[in-house]
Amino acid sequence: MAERQYWLDLFTYKTWTEFLRAGGSISGFRESRWTTVQKIKPGDYLLCYLTGISRWIGVLEVTGKPYLDTTTRIWDMDQFPARVPVRIVHRLEPRTAMPILEMKDQLSIFNNLKSPWAWTGAVRASPARWKHDDGAAVVAAVELGVKVPKDKPFDPTKLAKTPPIFKAKNVGPVTIPSSDIEEVPASGEDTAQSKEPSAHLEIHYLLLKLGSDMGLDVWVARNDRGREFKGSALSDVPRLKKELPVQFDEATNNTIELIDVLWLDRNSIVAAFEVESTTSIYSGLLRMADLIAMQPNLNIPLFLVAPDERREKVVAEVNRPTFSRLSPPMNEMCRFVSFDALRERVQKAGELIRYLRPEFLEEVAESCEIVSE
Repeated sequence: MAERQYWLDLFTYKTWTEFLRAGGSISGFRESRWTTVQKIKPGDYLLCYLTGISRWIGVLEVTGKPYLDTTTRIWDMDQFPARVPVRIVHRLEPRTAMPILEMKDQLSIFNNLKSPWAWTGAVRASPARWKHDDGAAVVAAVELGVKVPKDKPFDPTKLAKTPPIFKAKNVGPVTIPSSDIEEVPASGEDTAQSKEPSAHLEIHYLLLKLGSDMGLDVWVARNDRGREFKGSALSDVPRLKKELPVQFDEATNNTIELIDVLWLDRNSIVAAFEVESTTSIYSGLLRMADLIAMQPNLNIPLFLVAPDERREKVVAEVNRPTFSRLSPPMNEMCRFVSFDALRERVQKAGELIRYLRPEFLEEVAESCEIVSE
């Protein structure tokens, strides 16, 4: 008998509830995943992961062959026609479900992380085959949760959170994750400081004020508008726009809205910045990657702004195979600007800042391409 395989099966609380309401006997996936779904065999286990609160909520056993069903409706948000018949092996409630972060020592997805958020790449799409040991560990954790349930409170607003789905012209249906991904602080870091380091906010404020002083309109990510630097609210910077011009499809516009800082000349974006400090490299890179994937002909200068000591880390991440395979590659689209170089250039300009043009960034920006000798 073939060895049992383990597969990730993503649910929102709503789709999990709809699955149970329909009898808990059919799990479905998007039609675009049909090729992968066909690899699922009877006897395999589906590991049910509840997005929003990042917890394992159940285990399903596949009881028959995959099939396509474009007529029977189970879920409101999508048909999910690539289906497999299942039976519930173990089932938890949201309050007793197993948080994935409590399994950092048991799952290989947390080993040798390139960034604190890198593990989230393993729970972004389903179905996805998981390593045998990882799958067995999840099953054991859920089974223990059934036998010895432990109440684990959570923010109820996260339970209802569903990543919105937008249509991208060049890609198709996509989700635009918010920037509040649950963090895994690096070992030894001061978590209170890493959540909102002063240098990170300083550079946000510096970029906004610099753009405004040059006579440009500016934009700060919606989720950062309530933050302050030394008593000055980011939302109070002059020339801060309340809405962005509608230039692209819905998916692209929603991605752009989450980029840290934008400079605009009338209705044209002339520069986009992701400020990367301490633990936050990966989320900014993903936004830039999404933007490049959806708009391959994009002609906006993209900058990754980070401390000097993070230069090698940023460049290494930009040149990872995932980003290098984009068309064009991310390392050709993004340039690196160090915190110190930006501070020095602004200080040097002094009262002449209003005469600067965005092109001055080329003086302080560095290529992210790795040139082989």
